[in-house]
Amino acid sequence: MAKVKMKSNRSAKKRFKITATGKIKRWKAGGAHYNTKKSKKRKRALRKPDLVHPSWEDKVRGMLKEF
Repeated sequence: MAKVKMKSNRSAKKRFKITATGKIKRWKAGGAHYNTKKSKKRKRALRKPDLVHPSWEDKVRGMLKEF
């Protein structure tokens, strides 16, 4: 009987993308609501994606089960 394949974490697949160089891209939290009190600079920074910290990369890759 064949082994059961490991399933990837579906919520992680929606939240993270792998870049062409193999790094993991994420989007910043905190930009969805209560924006009137935030500065323009802060809201503009929240729009841009960021990279996952190297100490977290192994954990995120484990959830994605692709690499």
